Amino acid sequence: MSENLLQFVRWLVISTTLMQSNVICGRESNFRAIFNFGDSNSDTGGLSAAFGQAPPPNGITFFHSPKGRFSDGRLIIDFIAKSLGLPYLSAYLDSVGSNFSHGANFATAGSTVRPQNTTKSQSGYSPISLDVQFVQFSDFKTRSKLVRQQGGVFKELLPKEEYFSEALYTFDIGQNDITAGYKLNLTTEQVKAYIPDVLGQFTRVIKGVYEEGGRSFWIHNTGPLGCLPYMLDRYPMSPAQMDEFGCAKPFNEVAQYFNKRLKETVGKLREELPEAKITYVDVYRVKYTLISHAKKYGFEKGVIACCGHGGKYNFNNRERCGASKRKNGREVVIAKSCKDPSVRIIWDGIHYTEAANNWIFLQIVNGSFSDPPTSLGVTNSRSWKTEF
Repeated sequence: MSENLLQFVRWLVISTTLMQSNVICGRESNFRAIFNFGDSNSDTGGLSAAFGQAPPPNGITFFHSPKGRFSDGRLIIDFIAKSLGLPYLSAYLDSVGSNFSHGANFATAGSTVRPQNTTKSQSGYSPISLDVQFVQFSDFKTRSKLVRQQGGVFKELLPKEEYFSEALYTFDIGQNDITAGYKLNLTTEQVKAYIPDVLGQFTRVIKGVYEEGGRSFWIHNTGPLGCLPYMLDRYPMSPAQMDEFGCAKPFNEVAQYFNKRLKETVGKLREELPEAKITYVDVYRVKYTLISHAKKYGFEKGVIACCGHGGKYNFNNRERCGASKRKNGREVVIAKSCKDPSVRIIWDGIHYTEAANNWIFLQIVNGSFSDPPTSLGVTNSRSWKTEF
């Protein structure tokens, strides 16, 4: 397929999805703010604020410089915020130039639901686990009310008290809880065995947010772990364990097991929290559909990372996206971006490109992959045609 034809197919698919979204979601949003909890799939600068900025070429596509996101551009949470007519979320941990008037992002890359008995330097996991994120949220809510009373700029940069009950609470976390077990050389059955405890701790946080006044919850399940280069590179599989699209079946099966239990957990939460509106979003199915039918949707090289260096998947854990080496007295980037991230799905071996994130968002915005089939409001849906 020629490059021009490939681009036309992508435009046609996106335009069709947009028209569908326009019909279903062409209403003003009732959400006045977003409060997000999660890991790197929705981190808009938390880890970067605490431990140093994600290096270039992260951010190259949309922001044209690093913006705390592990992607070439925007994440799904960015598209959600934009669709609701709200600003992109500032990371709670980022004190420079942040505006929290319409919400805050407590996610950090490497976060888990369960606190990890290790340091970030040892394992790469963030110390800002979900329980810590909830403590930060609770403190933020309390202090926002007090600080707004000071007036002036503080009143403008923090959410109004009523926004906390009128907000959308988004969650995208759990992937790192699964990988943590494999890093400890646990078997798949041992990983499955601790998932109920992970979801028990997840439940406590949801209930905590509910007690703080949260009523609208948007919960993503975890994606196809077996399609990510960092897992494929670290844990090689036999041909029999790989599917026809280059994904490792055992890891995807564990992700699906986690998702099944998560959906059951959400069902129980609905019974226990009668005033809550809890939407479970099957992003696994969307992401796997994109990877397994990449060419159909105008993408290429499904499981191969766009930004990286060497190896079968253009991924080297010791030389990740943006890694550099000193040559002839100069720092030279060796893990570079591919020529055109807009036709690639996987950005750096772990995360998705802006193009993929946008495509995924367009599939979930109208509720087609949600239980119940809840749509998000789009304030200016026509503008989406210019985003690609």
